[in-house]
Amino acid sequence: MAGEGRCSLGTVLCVITGASRGFGRSLAWELCPRVMPGSALLLVARTEQALRVLAEELTLQYPEIGVKWVAADLGTADGVKKTVQAAQELNGRDAAQRILIINNAGSLGDISKSFLDFTDPLEVDRYFSFNVSSALCLTSSLLKVFQRRPGLQRLVVNLSSLAALQPFKSWTLYCAGKAARDMMFKVLAEEETDVRVLNYAPGPLDNDMQKEVRTQTKDPDLRLQFINMKKEGKLVDCHVSARKMLDILQADAYKSGDHVDFFD
Repeated sequence: MAGEGRCSLGTVLCVITGASRGFGRSLAWELCPRVMPGSALLLVARTEQALRVLAEELTLQYPEIGVKWVAADLGTADGVKKTVQAAQELNGRDAAQRILIINNAGSLGDISKSFLDFTDPLEVDRYFSFNVSSALCLTSSLLKVFQRRPGLQRLVVNLSSLAALQPFKSWTLYCAGKAARDMMFKVLAEEETDVRVLNYAPGPLDNDMQKEVRTQTKDPDLRLQFINMKKEGKLVDCHVSARKMLDILQADAYKSGDHVDFFD
């Protein structure tokens, strides 16, 4: 049952982007036991079939939680608009104790290229549209939909990375995008002091993106580093990192806007 077994986050209305696989999917499964009946969850990703299956599985396990999904390309204005509209239609808005917006959707970009290989502005624009612009526009739109009121806590999570703080060869777009998102959400924390903002770096996750890192990264030393981490079992399980993130949100001891790493 929802809300049993762990300290409860209360009645929550949550939006998770990039929810169809990997960390986002794990997060949906880890969140449901921590919320109270009457909570609502909106799953967002581009892959309709995977979203439908996940929503059906969650509803079967947690029938007291309203699980909805929307297939949307957040790299487009229509995708952002479609997601906001779906969020507006969620039940339980007036009863929710917490609004939780989790910006998990993201991509690596072309990591087979080095800095000097990026000469097409359209390629770069497409990357930043999906990885930066969409997170800004979706979050700001949702905060306008779910406005402040007495008894309501609004939380925003940006899925960050060590790459937001440290440069990695071959990861030009990924590092730049993660750094931009961190600072963008730090500004949100400064401007909207009633909104709790967390930049959470989940660690090197054992997921599909990591497979891409181990096979596509142009820099051979970095590629070998992650190949060895996989062999040595040093990659982080998505469910373990998702639980850590939810523990941080429940403890509520971080400074709004802070970058918090899984290993902290």
